[in-house]
Amino acid sequence: MNVTKLKRVMLSPYTLFIIAISIPPLFVVDPFWINRLGLYLVFSILALSMSLCWGYAGILSLGHGAFFGLGAYCMAMALKLLSPDSLTQGTPFPLPDFIVWNTPPGEALKLPWLWVPFQSQWFGLAAALLVPAIFAALVGWFVFYGSVSGVFISIITLSVVVILNLVVIDLQPITNGFNGLNNLATFNVAGFEFDPYGLPTYYLIAITCAAILLGVHWLTQTRVGLIFKAIQANEQRVTYFGYDIAAYKIFALSVSAMVAGLAGVLFVINSQYASPTIMDVTLSIAIVVWTAVGGRDSLIGSALGAIAINAIQNALSESESLIYIWQLLLGILFVVVVVFLPKGLASLGAKLFRRSPPSMAEAAAISQRKPLNLSLPPAKQRK
Repeated sequence: MNVTKLKRVMLSPYTLFIIAISIPPLFVVDPFWINRLGLYLVFSILALSMSLCWGYAGILSLGHGAFFGLGAYCMAMALKLLSPDSLTQGTPFPLPDFIVWNTPPGEALKLPWLWVPFQSQWFGLAAALLVPAIFAALVGWFVFYGSVSGVFISIITLSVVVILNLVVIDLQPITNGFNGLNNLATFNVAGFEFDPYGLPTYYLIAITCAAILLGVHWLTQTRVGLIFKAIQANEQRVTYFGYDIAAYKIFALSVSAMVAGLAGVLFVINSQYASPTIMDVTLSIAIVVWTAVGGRDSLIGSALGAIAINAIQNALSESESLIYIWQLLLGILFVVVVVFLPKGLASLGAKLFRRSPPSMAEAAAISQRKPLNLSLPPAKQRK
């Protein structure tokens, strides 16, 4: 790797973002702020999932809170069964305290069948990734193979999160209803416990965030990512080339849901609870706002948008002088960004990271290259 290429890698926005999220814990000593910074990064992962779904595949999902909540509940169920409260009920198997409270007098205590596999922490982690992805694939199958398009996709995904929220609340004996799952065990790897207020937990979230960022960026640079962008630009033309549009959209929604489910896992590890509030319409809309403000077609912009909006929200809501108008101020900020920066805050960053004019040697090398063929080859040979 020559010096010029190394310089470009080191000064790329991805490298700078990863360095930026690694620095704050070196100066922050308050455990409360370490925990809060970790929460901001969890939300940035959520924004990355929305950027992939909306910014690249053109699927505006208003139900991403459902995928986030499913991942959180799967992880919380496993950690709940490992908590001291569940291990000291006098039964030969772990039993959550709320199930004991909801069992009628004289009836034998038993662990509901849905909870049985979650006695393993690693099963809970695997389920937190697979359940949202499979659920998204099922929703996508009905939506995209049903020729649903446009705003109706957003309406259906919004309906999904509303229905799922009501189901979780109504299943009181299994989910603990409005109260959710709390008093959880800490996430444990090979005997090491990740304290929600400790640096290891923050770096676990930061490393995961960096890996997701690079992984999603890699996906968008592949052939699949090119087809995502082509579908967003001109769906009929891609159909003419013989590609199964519905299959690609289902894949994009499923991968996005899996990333959102992973964000749910990290949320539980960082916050030590899961409740219907994280599966609410409010959060689903907020994810869209974060992504729009940051720039939906920019991964870095989406992640920074989530961090910035949540930091501003907390600063305004905790100010005594702004406690009654902070939501209004946040709304004004959103309107200003959408009106004057349609591509989000990322459009400002793009100007800062524009490449400088190439040197004489670089210009000569570029002039000798063959032009790139960016056309989409047909998926199958047509007669």
